[in-house]
Amino acid sequence: MTDRRTTPANSRVAAAYLKGTVTAPRYTEGHTAYVAAPLVELLDIPGGRRDRQLQAGTPLTVYEDDAGWSYVQSQRTGYVGYVLSAQLSTDWAPDHRISSFGTHIYREASIKSPNLSFIGFGAELPVLDTSDKFAKTPLGYVPVQHIERNDVSRKDPVAVAELHLNVPYLWGGNSTRGIDCSGLVSASFGACGVHCAGDSDLQEQSCGAALTDTKPERGDLFFWPGHVAIVYDDKNIIHANAHHMAVAIEDMDDALRRTGPVRTHRRI
Repeated sequence: MTDRRTTPANSRVAAAYLKGTVTAPRYTEGHTAYVAAPLVELLDIPGGRRDRQLQAGTPLTVYEDDAGWSYVQSQRTGYVGYVLSAQLSTDWAPDHRISSFGTHIYREASIKSPNLSFIGFGAELPVLDTSDKFAKTPLGYVPVQHIERNDVSRKDPVAVAELHLNVPYLWGGNSTRGIDCSGLVSASFGACGVHCAGDSDLQEQSCGAALTDTKPERGDLFFWPGHVAIVYDDKNIIHANAHHMAVAIEDMDDALRRTGPVRTHRRI
């Protein structure tokens, strides 16, 4: 049985590497495109339910464009779904990322210019030109204080997770506008150059190595059915959760009393 979240095959097309494994009318290598909006929804079917979100600059393999919807797979998480074709670009070459919690995109290189949208931590943009205070991007102008080159990785995923403290919980969320438990893991480790699967059950199968009878260390992952948390220190975890409806640092013992024993302990 294949998992639709990670298997790029629908009723019309499948990835070429699946030939002989999945039956489809057509097989294709696809082509690379980038998310060209601050934040887009990755849906289970065209116009359907949100599975995940994708931030600006995320590289995708596009297998099909049909009636304004692109059938895509994230080149980082492997997640498959549908996005609006108008939200993608084949021309982008992102070279910077948002390094702050988030920032505004301005119409002009001025703090008094109308702000066009908000863009969250980790989103990536091509910088076309810079001045003392602003970087010009295809979406507008962003403050230079809020960007960094995207070829430099962060070192501590827990510090990245901490940047998301109090972000509201959002099922399927992947940004500082709203995030869920697996989204926090993806954001935290992705900023450090380690790209994890999209959902907690997929992360439980693939992120790092499973441990038994091992003392937890900062940055380890705890999994329960349908949930994942990051070990903050020897007494606390940090996680996006529906109990607090936000990203929170929580006493480990308190969390265990509420959620029950950890099913899987992994270390990346």
